[in-house]
Amino acid sequence: MSDKINRRLALRNLGLGAGALSLAGMHNVFGNENMDHFKRINHPSKIKLSVCRWCYAGIPLDEFAKACKEMGIVAIDLLKPSEWDTVEKEGLVCSMATDEFASITDGFNEPGNHAELQEKYKGLIHKASDHKIKNVICFSGNRNGMDEQTGIDNCVTGLTPLLDFAAERNVNLVMELLNSKVNHKDYMCDHTTWGVALAKKLGKPNFKLLYDIYHMQIMEGDVIRTIRENHEYINHYHTGGVPGRNEINNSQELYYPAIVQAIYDTGFDGFLAQEFIPTYEDKLAALQEGISICDI
Repeated sequence: MSDKINRRLALRNLGLGAGALSLAGMHNVFGNENMDHFKRINHPSKIKLSVCRWCYAGIPLDEFAKACKEMGIVAIDLLKPSEWDTVEKEGLVCSMATDEFASITDGFNEPGNHAELQEKYKGLIHKASDHKIKNVICFSGNRNGMDEQTGIDNCVTGLTPLLDFAAERNVNLVMELLNSKVNHKDYMCDHTTWGVALAKKLGKPNFKLLYDIYHMQIMEGDVIRTIRENHEYINHYHTGGVPGRNEINNSQELYYPAIVQAIYDTGFDGFLAQEFIPTYEDKLAALQEGISICDI
């Protein structure tokens, strides 16, 4: 798609989906080819805005952090310990910590993984606590023929000692809900009901779910009702357009202003992180559009 068409689509989406920006803001987002300047959201955002680093990996992290701050983004998601200082120097925080060992496929549902995961996660939790980072991501792992209840029981065994360790350091372990239909074949924590069942069995206030809107739209739909009924178990959200995990404008099937309003209405005080893969030539313009759509 040409840049001209992208810009026209973005302008239309902002007008229809998120309210019109000021003329100055429009020029700032779309009229500057080099994106040297950004208009900060000129009012306190109701939602704490974050963004996943991996979607913009081609931009040096220090430059990316500066651009995010100018846009009104307050945090960056899925950063490793070696990256925390860089974003903190720009006045941002890491909203979800990770590290190289965190595996989607080999997670806590497999008892053979527990000893190694517990050792490595303790190190990450300790580092996160030192940086006052609240959230550390974790994963169920793939089924590999395992039934649902056994997976829950195994996760409880593997996670319980870690959650006690993390609680002493004011850190949450947050398990991501991912789709097993398109992107992560055989992943076990692929429905909200499974994640909530695990949270209830654990009974630990510092175990929460990362509700990825893109993934759960693919697996179960009914996004707003699901959020309303299960919000007490969710402390983090990711965005993404369906299908394709691209921009969250009206080129895809989800209406994000309504979803974000529903999240806000639950009393949510965590982070909403953009996790779409930008298709625009100007990646930062796509990000600016995304946070504008979510700025209810």
